[in-house]
Amino acid sequence: MKRFWMLAGAFVLTVAALTLAMLLGSASFDFRRYSQHEGRLRRVMREEPTAERLTRGLADEGTTLVASAETPEAVERVVAARGGRKAGEIREKARRFPRLRVFRAADMLYFVYFDEDGVMRDFTCVSR
Repeated sequence: MKRFWMLAGAFVLTVAALTLAMLLGSASFDFRRYSQHEGRLRRVMREEPTAERLTRGLADEGTTLVASAETPEAVERVVAARGGRKAGEIREKARRFPRLRVFRAADMLYFVYFDEDGVMRDFTCVSR
């Protein structure tokens, strides 16, 4: 009977250690993925690209434009369809900037905000 409890305890500890390792690995992967995408967009934003220039540049790298919105109604449709957990942040930023474009980059959506002159001013990354 003592042997059974030792094996059961070892099994439970092994499963707990494996679960912890998987959770930490997943969290690390998500952090790295977000930081890479956000770093990419921060570097681009320093150049203050126009909507057309950014769209062309991202398309050259394989990032496609999936939506464009310039009215509050269009923004709401895009946010409802693609905003996910960051819908509130997207709505808030979209109120400050009149133009919104959404790009698909691998497993991430880029919500990019442009001012009246069409210059990139902010962004939000959303995991798909």
